[in-house]
Amino acid sequence: MKKYIFQSFAVLSVFGLVGCQDKSEPNYQFFPNMYHSAGYETYAESDAFNSKNALKDQTAQLPVEGSIKRGYIPYEIPNTPEGLEISRSMISPLDTLSVKEVEKSKELYTIYCSVCHGEQGNGQGSLVKSEKFLGVPSYKDRPVTSGSAFHVMTYGLNSMGSHASQLSQHERWLVADYVMQLKSKL
Repeated sequence: MKKYIFQSFAVLSVFGLVGCQDKSEPNYQFFPNMYHSAGYETYAESDAFNSKNALKDQTAQLPVEGSIKRGYIPYEIPNTPEGLEISRSMISPLDTLSVKEVEKSKELYTIYCSVCHGEQGNGQGSLVKSEKFLGVPSYKDRPVTSGSAFHVMTYGLNSMGSHASQLSQHERWLVADYVMQLKSKL
């Protein structure tokens, strides 16, 4: 008899749970914090900054003024014609290039520069040949130094845009050294 009472109670419980389910509303949430997280705003007032100088404490999360990111070397020469003249006297910080770096410099030049300046640096790239751009100079016609090449890649000049967002400082110096190799061959 107890067995039948237990079975009937179990069946009624299951029907009761299923019968109470309302399709128009979500079911009961057993772990509500899994569904609704307590998010915090970055600079919102919180207990973490409970001092009389709460606004000053919040700005403590900002980097210190004048700090630079790791591995970055500031380039202080301005983007002016005078800055371009100053950059002509700069020398490359790369002492000797390994075979791997020489290959990398050629690869970067082929990707970013040869489309306009040509494989040999003669100003006859595929875009010039198809007349998309005109007036791209040959390296032998210009007073190009490794410093001025780096400066122009950093800021851009005339129709050439800046490549600072595509190439790191080290990569720009690699390409500048490769430009000097091409200029010596012309």
